[in-house]
Amino acid sequence: MTEQPLSGTNPVAPPFFHEASGTVRFWVQIDGHPMGASIGREVLHYRYHSNAQDDDPLETYTQHVEQMEAAVRRRVAQGSVEPVMLRENDLPRS
Repeated sequence: MTEQPLSGTNPVAPPFFHEASGTVRFWVQIDGHPMGASIGREVLHYRYHSNAQDDDPLETYTQHVEQMEAAVRRRVAQGSVEPVMLRENDLPRS
């Protein structure tokens, strides 16, 4: 099986939208190890596209991947364990 890059650096799997849970699931390299994380469709919508209709959660994640990865790193530094579920207050305000 060929490993695929995730978020530009992590050879686990590409980020994807998990329909059953309504989350984008992704991995972030932390100290050389992949850390699983997710963020809900609603969080992405209300944080980045609150006035839009039919916005795509995976596309929104991709547009803001650096913020998502930084938020996961902050949460892990504060003691969160895998999987890290990002919430709206984990993301910076514009």
